Amino acid sequence: MTPLDTSAIREQFPALERREHGRPVAWFDGPGGSQVPQSVIDAISEFLTRGGSNHGGAFTASRDSDETHEAARKAIADLFGLRSDDYVVFGMNMTSLNLSLSRALSADWEPGDEVVVTRLDHDANVSPWLLAAADRGATVKWVPFNTSTYRLDMDALAEVVGPHTRLVAVTHASNAIGTIVDVKEASRIAHDAGALVVVDGVHYAPHGLLDMSDIDCDFLLASAYKFFGPHLGAMAGRSSLLEKVNAYKVRPAPDTGPGKWETGTQSFEALAGVVAAVDHIAGLVTGTGSRRERIVAAHTAIGQHAIGLGQRFLEGLPGSATVYGITDDLAARTPTYAIELEGFSARRLATELGDRGIYVTDGDYYAMEVMSSLHHADGGLVRIGFLHYTTTEEVDRLLGVLHDLAHT
Repeated sequence: MTPLDTSAIREQFPALERREHGRPVAWFDGPGGSQVPQSVIDAISEFLTRGGSNHGGAFTASRDSDETHEAARKAIADLFGLRSDDYVVFGMNMTSLNLSLSRALSADWEPGDEVVVTRLDHDANVSPWLLAAADRGATVKWVPFNTSTYRLDMDALAEVVGPHTRLVAVTHASNAIGTIVDVKEASRIAHDAGALVVVDGVHYAPHGLLDMSDIDCDFLLASAYKFFGPHLGAMAGRSSLLEKVNAYKVRPAPDTGPGKWETGTQSFEALAGVVAAVDHIAGLVTGTGSRRERIVAAHTAIGQHAIGLGQRFLEGLPGSATVYGITDDLAARTPTYAIELEGFSARRLATELGDRGIYVTDGDYYAMEVMSSLHHADGGLVRIGFLHYTTTEEVDRLLGVLHDLAHT
């Protein structure tokens, strides 16, 4: 396997040149949103520069927008590993798409029906289903994660899913503590009971291979700004389901196809950026083959890079630091680490690091149930994330500052 050329990758990202008080910025806030390569910036700029028009026009600029839209669908199809009967819908972000989906899917729920959510999920895959259940009088069942192993309790999932379960909502990976979930098994459990499965792939997308064909979920959602693209959400689902369910839409919108789910005019320039972002991932390693095949190879290299950085980070932490997450099997997690440092609140530690040009996030990152389960609902934890452009030198710099702070 060819390792990632991190130096070459970094040259593609203008934001990595940013400085804070004269120091280079080390971007460890990727779980909240990645930086974008120049190719994405160029794609967005080129669309706007040449001029764009809305759908439906009898002229070239309108047809250009249609072509950009379809190119983005094909790019997401390659990124998600879609089945032949899936199609792609775009929206403002994953949260907005999921709220729309939850409202539509729950229209025929009634008292006695059940929906299953997990305490490992981002709230974007929890609250939409809580709201839908409340509206329809359905019952919510919760699946915990083990606070010692940090893994989702799959036995508990199997226990709560039953003949009255209408839907299971589960994350592909925790945006707070990095745990990767066996979503293929979750789909099997749900489908055996006749329930639908919605997978939140937002956090997993930049770190691992999304493969809807393999995991066999009914709906998969992600946001492009997490995988080196613009702020835009994407949802893929079985066409038979998307066609059967009534979407909340304006009257002139199509009654069939992806358009019935895409409320209002899409950001065509952002769609151009999505194509460039997927092409960026596909181009990370040398080789031939289809775009999907190159994405598969790229994620193999991304995974190895993440494990190497994670090992270096964990081995170098000061003794007064506590990591909340899997540490004994780095292949079972994304390189997203929630930590605390003795004597520091999460906000104070994030501020101290930020003042030194080391960007991290603090709080609950909308993973409210995770923080509540870990007894850190008040203030949360510091989250440190590595991406394919993160270097060993940056990790060492971070560790050096943590050691200095630990001894103050």
